[in-house]
Parts: sequence; C-alpha cells; structure tokens
Amino acid sequence: MAVTVDTIAVALGRTAPATGDPALAQWQMWIADALMLIQARLGDPELLDQAALDYVVREAVVAHLRNPDDATQVAVQIDDGNVSRSFRSSRGRVTILDEWWALLSPAMSNRRAFEIDTMPSPTVLR
Repeated sequence: MAVTVDTIAVALGRTAPATGDPALAQWQMWIADALMLIQARLGDPELLDQAALDYVVREAVVAHLRNPDDATQVAVQIDDGNVSRSFRSSRGRVTILDEWWALLSPAMSNRRAFEIDTMPSPTVLR
C-alpha cells in the first residue's frame, strides 16, 4: 500500500502537516481506519489490486478531510464579526462508498440474486 500523508496532501492540493502537528497523526489514523474497514470486509489487503486499494484509501481519507463531521452549518461570532461555513452532510467518520467497494471486489459486485436457465440442456437424453 502506497498511500501516505504526502499522497493525501497532493490529492488535496495543499501541504502535508508537519511532524509534531496533531493533524499528521489524524491523517495517519484515518488511513489506518480505511485499511481496517477494507480488511474487515474483504480480508488481507495485500491480496487486492494495489492500485484500486490505494485509490479507495486515498479517496476515502480525502472525502473525510473535506467533510470532517456531520455538521451542516457552523457559525462563529466574535464581537461584531460573524463567520459561517456550510458543509455537505457527512457521516463524521471515514466511509467507503459502495462504488469503491465494487472497485475493490468486482467479482462480488457482479453477483445476481439468482438465475434460472429456461433452455433445456443439450445433454438431456430423450
């Protein structure tokens, strides 16, 4: 797995947190969280397509950084100043979308509930 804090920073278009910055530990924890979620569902991440794994982990962490909590609007007022910022809804944790699960495990995403063959088999004896 090649996702690092620097990879996340490039995806966000900003500088990676410096050593000793609490944000550095957060980003590393969220990378580990994404890997843990994948391992819990699909088993050993080493057995997965590594390019797809890196993409999913990177995108899950970036999505979480862009929408860090489940707040939809945050307002701060100090004296006469007022700052308001709106966020799209988030689950407040690292989440892997269904389309990313499908990318990690294409065989599972192509399954059907059931299939019935209505044509007689050519090997049936008459």
